[in-house]
Amino acid sequence: MRVDRCFAFVDLCGFTAYADRHGDGAAVAALTALRTTLREVAARRGVRVVKWLGDGAMLSATEPAPVVALVVELTSRAEARGVPLSVRAGLAAGPVIMFEGDDYVGRPPNVASRLCGSAEPDGVLATPDVAAGAPGWVAATGPTAFVVPGLDEPVDTVRLQVDPSGPRAHDPCCGLDLPAGAVLLDAEGRGESFCSEACASTWADAHRRPAPAST
Repeated sequence: MRVDRCFAFVDLCGFTAYADRHGDGAAVAALTALRTTLREVAARRGVRVVKWLGDGAMLSATEPAPVVALVVELTSRAEARGVPLSVRAGLAAGPVIMFEGDDYVGRPPNVASRLCGSAEPDGVLATPDVAAGAPGWVAATGPTAFVVPGLDEPVDTVRLQVDPSGPRAHDPCCGLDLPAGAVLLDAEGRGESFCSEACASTWADAHRRPAPAST
């Protein structure tokens, strides 16, 4: 079955050297921190963890925005979430064949995987079509041509990050500091700002006032 999906690959930078230097126990703790964080953020943002890949993971969603938000949050906030190594990510989108219900065959996941492998620590590389569907608080730099092994033509690639311009607003749910003009204000009048409906609803659920007791 052919479907359209946005894919991201993420992994820990320098994991092999870290495991060799600090031992198996520290390596397991690093993987546990990454996977715990990924599960929480993916569930909040509506992104599927397709598979775990050693010190990384493959992610997918039907639209780019939640996947971009996830990887930018992850790469920006990994240390704050207890992940001891930098995280990097690559993203691409387009039509693929869903294979046996739990895997995908096609160009986009291959490109996303290669971009992840070429990203710098805390960096996010994506194709321009993914960047076009990113949330308004994400800034794109580029594009530059990237040679993907196995493909005949270079792939245009942009770098994604939280937009650093303008006055800032802090999202209390995901912890991101965002450009104030590109955030949602909470509907309950508490003065909070959020990067997405996903973070706003999660925060509201966690802080909803209990109903008055009936008499």
